[in-house]
Amino acid sequence: MEQAQTTPPRPPPSPPRAVAVSGLIFAGLFITSLVLVRLAMPADPSEPGAWLADDTARNWVRIALNLGPFAGIAFLWYMAVLRDRIGLQEDRFFSTVFLGSGLLFVAMLFVQVVVARGLFDTFTGVASVPKDLELYRFGRGIVYGLMNTFAIKMAAVFMFVTSTIGIRTGVLARWVSFVGFACGLVLLVTITDFPWIALIFPSWVIVVSLYILVAGKKD
Repeated sequence: MEQAQTTPPRPPPSPPRAVAVSGLIFAGLFITSLVLVRLAMPADPSEPGAWLADDTARNWVRIALNLGPFAGIAFLWYMAVLRDRIGLQEDRFFSTVFLGSGLLFVAMLFVQVVVARGLFDTFTGVASVPKDLELYRFGRGIVYGLMNTFAIKMAAVFMFVTSTIGIRTGVLARWVSFVGFACGLVLLVTITDFPWIALIFPSWVIVVSLYILVAGKKD
C-alpha cells in the first residue's frame, strides 16, 4: 500500500493590520481616563470627597469610568497581537506569566471600575462632603489600592516578561526590550504617591505598538 502523502499544516493567517493598532487604542483610552480622574479629584484616597459637589468634576469622572471597560477590551486585543508576533517561538514558561499578568491587569481594571462606579453612583448629587465619610473613604481606598498597587505591579510584570520574550525570540528590538525593563523596574519597586506614575505603562505600550506597526511593514 502506498502511504498517503501528508501536507504540512498551513500557518494561520496573520491578523489584519487594523488589529495591530489595538495597543494605541488602549493607551489612548487609558491615558484619557487617567488624566480625567487625576484632574477631577484629589489623588489622596483619604480626602473627604468635596469634589463630588463640582458638576464638571463629576462629568469627567463619569467619562473616565465609561472608558475603562473599552480600555480593557483593547488591551486583550493587544495581548493577542503580541502572541501572534511571537508565533511558534512561544515559550510555555514565559507565556504563562505573560497571560497571567496581562489577564490579572485587565481583571483588576474592571473591578476597579465597578467599585468606583458603585461609589460614584452612591454619592452622586451630594452638595458637599459625603455624610457617610467612612464608607466613602473605604471605597476610595479599595479603588486606590487596586489601581496604584496591584494593577500597576501586574503591569510591571507584564512589561518584564514581554521584554524578556522580545529579546529571547527577537520579535522586539533590543532597545525596545531595555526600555520595557527600565519602565517595569520603576513601576515594580517604586513606592510613591506620585499620581502620574501610572502613565509609564501606556506610554510603553505606545512604543511597542508603533514598533510592531513599523516592523510589520518591513516583513
